[in-house]
Amino acid sequence: MRTIGLIGGMSWESTIPYYRIINETVQARLGGLHSARLALVSVEFQELAERQHADDWDGAGRILADAGRALAAAGAGCLVICANTMHKVAAAAEAASGLPVLHIADVTGRAARDRGLATVGLLGTRFTMAEPFYRDRLGERFGLRTLVPDRPDQEALHGIIFDELCRGRILQPSRDFLLGLIDRLAAAGAEGVILGCTELPLLVAPEDVSLPLLDTTRLHAEAAAEWALS
Repeated sequence: MRTIGLIGGMSWESTIPYYRIINETVQARLGGLHSARLALVSVEFQELAERQHADDWDGAGRILADAGRALAAAGAGCLVICANTMHKVAAAAEAASGLPVLHIADVTGRAARDRGLATVGLLGTRFTMAEPFYRDRLGERFGLRTLVPDRPDQEALHGIIFDELCRGRILQPSRDFLLGLIDRLAAAGAEGVILGCTELPLLVAPEDVSLPLLDTTRLHAEAAAEWALS
């Protein structure tokens, strides 16, 4: 079994499901008392969030680069960035560590394609929804057309993520707002919706909606486990 390098803490609330899902997947495949070989560097999210909101992506990239180097030294064979937004600077971690990044948009794009989806809604932080790094990768590599909410709705969802979900606050009005966003994306032509923030599965589950939901946390964690076992 190969060793997975997790860059977590973005936020720690969503890093916990990564650890659980990876180990559940390994145990389901191997049985017995088997668990995953993991190394984890959990970053200080306040420092990272300040850089994100100051548009200091070079500074954010340096934080991930340091984490990547530490994981390489710990014997990891790949990097799993436990967040969607921070894949904007995935190349910095990859270059600094010399390890391949298991990219969350690639895992998600393959899942959408395998389900026969051509047009998907994308929900996440304002950075993930508004900037091209995620949408362009889905389009260029998987031929997906991506829809996002309008700017006021993006800002509202961004606030829910940072002010509530990253602090462990799960509120019904925010859940209702998210379900409304999914309905509006469906009305605009989305055939499925990407939960493109690893905190969003804390708020909504596939059984809550009629459209297929692509849970990036679960897809990414399961892909990491499969990589370790391959």
